Amino acid sequence: MNHPENSAEYKGLKVNRGVNPKPVVNPNLRRVSRQNLTVQEYIDGILRGDITILSRAVTLVESNRVDHQQIAQQIIEGCLPHSGKSMRIGITGVPGAGKSTSIDAFGMHLIKQGRKLAVLAIDPSSERSGGSILGDKTRMDKLSKEKNAFIRPSPSAGSLGGVARKTRETIILCEAAGFDMIFVETVGVGQSETAVHSMVDFFLLIQLAGTGDELQGIKRGIMEMADGIIINKADGDNIDKANLAASHFRNALHLFPLADSGWKPRVLTYSGFYSLGIKEIWDMVDEYRHFTLDNGFFYEKRQRQTKWWMYEAINDELRHSFYSNERVQAIQSSIEARVLSDSISPFIGAHEMIKTYFESIKNE
Repeated sequence: MNHPENSAEYKGLKVNRGVNPKPVVNPNLRRVSRQNLTVQEYIDGILRGDITILSRAVTLVESNRVDHQQIAQQIIEGCLPHSGKSMRIGITGVPGAGKSTSIDAFGMHLIKQGRKLAVLAIDPSSERSGGSILGDKTRMDKLSKEKNAFIRPSPSAGSLGGVARKTRETIILCEAAGFDMIFVETVGVGQSETAVHSMVDFFLLIQLAGTGDELQGIKRGIMEMADGIIINKADGDNIDKANLAASHFRNALHLFPLADSGWKPRVLTYSGFYSLGIKEIWDMVDEYRHFTLDNGFFYEKRQRQTKWWMYEAINDELRHSFYSNERVQAIQSSIEARVLSDSISPFIGAHEMIKTYFESIKNE
């Protein structure tokens, strides 16, 4: 490019041509396509603890493509006999309670004990765009650098309360890969806790002190599900507030009936940022595990969960079959219009669509 400043009228002034811009991508880079693995290669790779193959298998599990789902189910079936040997921990709490920071501290405590940890963090998807930030790894700075830790943020994709539909299948793969501790982090207090509670052995509720009424906004159902309640940020000037909050929760727990396990939930204080009180929390988890193993509840609960997820899978299959039915799709818009114009009630509209669905199946 010629600069006008180099013309005769600007004698004594000279502008250099500069250098040509370098390519953004290295021209010597050789693009290598990823090799397609067989189902057996996936299974073998997972069983020997290959994190790359495990990640690719989890991607197949999370995919909605039919061919991916077929492969994923074969991989899960091959890994199933090698699963079930971990301690599964559900971790929830109000937004801002410090779940990710606490998981980082909890995880490092377990890694130092020689454990292998998988963290399945459910990232909330945008209701508008459907996208997710998937930023949990940035808040688990220490853990993300450990070779014995596997952190997998998954978009909730609008599923119930932000719980990824395939999380339980991912647990099976992680267990087969040799991870003996599994954390399932939820997006916050809400409906998702019911689903997470149905896939973990121990349910941990993280709370904060000094935010007003500590019990405000905590649903009774979530309190009843919790096997342990921990008050975060019990450090500095906040220690007294944390102890007071702990006493409030202990008093509240006395009002609830004893859990089926026979375990009385504990309330502890700690500091995730300063890693204070972490050992006491995991002593509590170990005590719970031995307590439920001794009375037989540990495996009884897992059997209940397995049965629950079988029926959830049936519900999902029926829902998918219904909404993908061509005859249902053909009348769906007209039924919706009649309901919105008050020509028929929502219940009659639902009855007509279901009737159409069963008639189409009958005629197949």
